[in-house]
Amino acid sequence: MDIKINFINQSYDQNNSRIVIFQKNVATNFGEIAVAWRVIENCGRNWKHSFTYPMEFQVGAQDPYGNVSDLQDAENGQKWDVVRSPSGDILVLDPTQASSLNEVEVKNVLPTGSIDAQIYKNGKLLATKTGVSPQQKAVFQFKPTIWVGVVSEIEEGDIMDSAILSDINTELSLLGLTTADLIMTGGGVGANAIPFKFTLVPTA
Repeated sequence: MDIKINFINQSYDQNNSRIVIFQKNVATNFGEIAVAWRVIENCGRNWKHSFTYPMEFQVGAQDPYGNVSDLQDAENGQKWDVVRSPSGDILVLDPTQASSLNEVEVKNVLPTGSIDAQIYKNGKLLATKTGVSPQQKAVFQFKPTIWVGVVSEIEEGDIMDSAILSDINTELSLLGLTTADLIMTGGGVGANAIPFKFTLVPTA
């Protein structure tokens, strides 16, 4: 079931900050990049911004020639292959399972050239692994949590490096939720400023 989340700005932010929401691929090594899945802009004090976190996700890929696949509905435990067909490069479901039922794998089975493997939620890029060489695979696994933070000059779909991620330390569990308010507090000016805080409050 999809989770409906209602962001509410109850902060005293004076910089019209952008709020980024994303997930971390826990199948990768520490320090890996993350993608800005959702970015909320220009949401003033006591204003709201609603969005949906779907349970379903899609897998996609880009080949060495810049061709992009259609997004395919995917599930944990699946393995997908980028292969060379008579019509060109295609993304197909492998009959064998991924190494773990909690992961999704995208393998490069092309004879030459690296691919980019991608995971989407709600049509928006959630995670990516670039430069996957032939016979190598990208592995994706996500905990039922979201990360939330204040950023500047970040757009949806942007890749965030470890320097940006090091400033974001709020991880919120989605377990058991169907609807919730994501409340932002803190902010202020000068000596009266306090750190921003994000709280996820169930509403059903």
